Amino acid sequence: MAERSPERAGRADRGARRRPIGRVMAQVAMVMNLDKCIGCHTCSVTCKQAWTNRGGVEYAWFNNVETRPGQGYPRTYQDQDRWKGGWVRRPDGRLVPRAGGRIRRLATIFANPVMPSIQDYYEPWTYDYETLTNAPLGDDFPVASPRSALTGKPMQVSWSANWDDDLGGGPELASQDPIVRRLGDRVKLSFEETFMFYLPRICEHCLNPTCVAACPSGALYKRVEDGIVLVDQDRCRGWRMCVTACPYKKIYFNHRTGKAEKCTFCYPRVEVGMPTICSETCVGRLRYLGVVLYDVDRVGEAAAVEDERDLYEAQLDVFLDPSDPEVRAAARRDGIPDRWVRSAERSPILALAKRFRVALPLHPEFRTMPMVWYVPPLSPVVDALTRTGHDGEEAGHLFGAIDALRIPIEYLAELFTAGDTGPVDLVLRRLAAMRSYMRRINLGQERDESIAEAVGMTGAEIEDMYRLLALAKYDERYVVPTAFGVDEADKGVIEEIGCSLDFDGGPGMGGMGDVPFGEASGRPDAATVETFHALRDRQTSEGGAEERSATDGRVNLLNWDGNGRPSGLFPPRRGGGTDDGGGRGADPGPLEGGRP
Repeated sequence: MAERSPERAGRADRGARRRPIGRVMAQVAMVMNLDKCIGCHTCSVTCKQAWTNRGGVEYAWFNNVETRPGQGYPRTYQDQDRWKGGWVRRPDGRLVPRAGGRIRRLATIFANPVMPSIQDYYEPWTYDYETLTNAPLGDDFPVASPRSALTGKPMQVSWSANWDDDLGGGPELASQDPIVRRLGDRVKLSFEETFMFYLPRICEHCLNPTCVAACPSGALYKRVEDGIVLVDQDRCRGWRMCVTACPYKKIYFNHRTGKAEKCTFCYPRVEVGMPTICSETCVGRLRYLGVVLYDVDRVGEAAAVEDERDLYEAQLDVFLDPSDPEVRAAARRDGIPDRWVRSAERSPILALAKRFRVALPLHPEFRTMPMVWYVPPLSPVVDALTRTGHDGEEAGHLFGAIDALRIPIEYLAELFTAGDTGPVDLVLRRLAAMRSYMRRINLGQERDESIAEAVGMTGAEIEDMYRLLALAKYDERYVVPTAFGVDEADKGVIEEIGCSLDFDGGPGMGGMGDVPFGEASGRPDAATVETFHALRDRQTSEGGAEERSATDGRVNLLNWDGNGRPSGLFPPRRGGGTDDGGGRGADPGPLEGGRP
């Protein structure tokens, strides 16, 4: 494990001393457990259907799943020498956007040259299904040829948002990964030594967002109540400086409306205590949502520490302990509701990031202080050890194999800790210790506290971490309080939830403008607080869909939990039966031969 520099040790000592609490703010954050991601892209598809299924943003994926190693989406977005995203620290300790200060941005305001092109994303396409279905009878079998969704002309498909999946971390594309190029021969690309894992990405909703600072019109803003970063569509003028400034390239330009768009953290759902759509539909249940309290007065200092490898610890120092009476008093002083403080106490984000220290931020060296964190993958080591004839779950074997993982620690460190292998090594050892410790319990053996002590934990902490990572139920994975003023007493009072994308031609939750939401869907009913509360009750209840009422006979498959037969989803059954409201027709009785 890498040793701490004197400066870093000094920072830790200073952090140990009690500092006065500044202004307390709340941030809704996310953790993703990469050990569970199977690369199914369900999160991407449901997000696409909910937010970017319309003209102008065909190429945009607010949520995408990348194969690592790989080029990412857009291609090589992590190469900030090329794309100029994030912050840089000046010798005097001040932070400035890497793309330049105000004068430089003003000089290029009408022609921003540092921005991915459509080729760096991909040219979206559809298929000529009409030719396929209407082709006359002939000797040749008709095919649906790809056509550009932008121009309508025939095209050759050569790239897409998940193209790296097809080569699975192989040398053809992995060699173009900016991290692989930086590490050189420390990452092996030969077939027998290759590796891959999946990395889902959304907007990081950073504590120190560069996009907000770079916007000339002030259209981007960070919400005071929950820290979600949004775009004010009325103020956006399409300068696209935010696209350059975002180091994660998670802001997209709608070429039809001339506005910037980005992940909204599904805040109309979050405001009524529901998880984001990508979390709700995640097959592997790898996402966690919760509230973190932090001292906003420390953010600037933490983001400007001199050594990039100190940024991870500096960001942890910004987080506050909601169980501390002084923090609770300060939160109440700054107008944070008590239910938010109670939610922060139960937050899985604070537990995984600070209590257990197994979740890490994505590219902290960009100095934006991201709030979507990741538990690094460990899975391949167990199978590798088992194939050698060793017990793949035994603590000694696991600890000894971590330095020889197929997924190099150096690669993970470049992703999550600015190249510092120490925190990554600790995370992997704690995950390995959890496997060994819990296996003894599952086999009926005595608890071995020495396994937990070897990684600086107690047996009770190991068991708590195991429950959160492996067994946590819906309400434990998603601890999201309702928005300020939106609680049980307000259900019948508040009628509408606004949306940053609710503009003419946009996909806002309150309307669609001139563009249909999906193919020929028409204009949906306005979204209300009651609607979202009903949706939450429906998705967390034990009863089937037949116990619930449909709206105008229409079924939204994104909101259906799979229980029962909602009215309108299936046709009436044979024999003249009528739909009983749950999709069950009357029993037509036995048919010929006595078969039902």
